[in-house]
Amino acid sequence: MAVFTIIVLFVFFIIYKLLLVVPMREVAVIERLGKFRAVLAPGFHFLIPFFDRVAYAHDTREQVLDVPPQSCISKDNIQIEVDGLVYIKVMDGSKASYGIEDYRVASVNLAQTTMRSEIGKLNLSQTFSEREKLNEAIVREIDVASNPWGIKVLRYEIKNITPSEHVVHTLEKQMEAERKKRAEITLATADKEARINISVGQRQEAINYSEGEKIKRINEAKGKAQEIAIIAGAKAQGMTRITNAVNTAGGLDAMNMQLMEQFIKEMGGILANAEVSVMPTEIAKLEGFFTGMEQVTKTVNTTKTGAK
Repeated sequence: MAVFTIIVLFVFFIIYKLLLVVPMREVAVIERLGKFRAVLAPGFHFLIPFFDRVAYAHDTREQVLDVPPQSCISKDNIQIEVDGLVYIKVMDGSKASYGIEDYRVASVNLAQTTMRSEIGKLNLSQTFSEREKLNEAIVREIDVASNPWGIKVLRYEIKNITPSEHVVHTLEKQMEAERKKRAEITLATADKEARINISVGQRQEAINYSEGEKIKRINEAKGKAQEIAIIAGAKAQGMTRITNAVNTAGGLDAMNMQLMEQFIKEMGGILANAEVSVMPTEIAKLEGFFTGMEQVTKTVNTTKTGAK
């Protein structure tokens, strides 16, 4: 019974060594008598017991490796600490097994050295503003160096860029000065624009006022012209009527009578309001005329009385 059990266990051990199932996410590196034989893809495989063995198994999925923080010096001699993440994938199981002792550690160390080299080419401000270019440069350099290891560097991402406390303090002062400068520029620009707007408004007001005065004077001139034209027309029409009336029978006498009445009326007003006694020559002649008429009347009456 013991011998049978030993034989059964030996058979199961042989079957275990004979059959190999490689998971979907891995590849297996097979050695025969200590020498590389093949890289087995995922699936079911047969091995020769005691001759073939699985020397290495590699995960073919994308792997994320953490790059620890390290001190770097930028182009403008500022010390900063930078950490990141590197994404790799095993492309050749044979090279990943025999080309490098540990491709994960080698990838992290290569990422660190490449990152220090690339950051040394940039100023501090560029390390913040040009992260994409920095990541692409690091990936390109690591990918070329890691090609013999049978891995592919897919991408690199910088997580944190941390300047020293002294640099942070200096940057804070610089940013504060920059903010004050921008505030002063903004206030000066606003004041300039306000002055410009005020001057433009005053200029437009003056233009509108002058235009209004111009239109007002034009309208007044047109009104006066129309008034003069109407008065002149009325006077011309009146003169025409007077001329027609004078040319009729008795018209001249009527006109003389009208003028005499108007003259006497105006003269009466002048004499009533004048502080100095004024006697026109015509009035003196009229007075002499009436005096002469009175003497003639008296003489005629005396003659009639004597005749009786």
